[in-house]
Amino acid sequence: MPTPLRIAVLASGRGSNLAALIAARDAGTLPVEFVLVASDKASAGALRLAEAAGIPTLALNPKSYPDRPSFDRELFARVAASGADLLVLAGFMRVIDGAVVAKWEGRAINIHPSLLPKYPGLHTHRRCLEAGDAEHGASVHYVTAELDGGPVVAQARIPVGAGATEASLAERLLAEEHRLLPAVVGAIACGRLRWNGEALFDGQPVTTPLTVAQLS
Repeated sequence: MPTPLRIAVLASGRGSNLAALIAARDAGTLPVEFVLVASDKASAGALRLAEAAGIPTLALNPKSYPDRPSFDRELFARVAASGADLLVLAGFMRVIDGAVVAKWEGRAINIHPSLLPKYPGLHTHRRCLEAGDAEHGASVHYVTAELDGGPVVAQARIPVGAGATEASLAERLLAEEHRLLPAVVGAIACGRLRWNGEALFDGQPVTTPLTVAQLS
């Protein structure tokens, strides 16, 4: 059997996307080895999920560092020391220093709750509703120095629908995120999706975002 892809995950919150990745691994559909789950919040639910699954964890307090780059350098040094082949940002709520990110070009992905390039940053569900959009979604992209600005490789879409609220939209979208992120990581793990200065899927440049169906 091929060697499982070694992945590290960064998360700031409850870790529902991490849980989806762990579930896919446990179901035998995701050939990965979790080498680290790290957070900027010691109370993050993601760390408790990782501990329960026997995955090494790390919590670093940004307030213990003189500035953002110092924190980022330490965090990413610890990720590198874990031996991770791929870094997955799954609800990591910090902007990362560009010089630190640059060293992980093509080896770090992020899931973001909007149809990028729409609505980078926070409050994506609210902004979607305020704009009157008929469609909402989630994107997985390679991480670059630009906030939520790296090349998008895959998206999942949902209709907004009448009477949608921030909470209902977020809940419906989360179910799609839980399918999308494992599908992307799985495509990377089996070599179908890779980085060669640009995103390639089955050897061809990714010119439009892939769907879960294409990735499966």
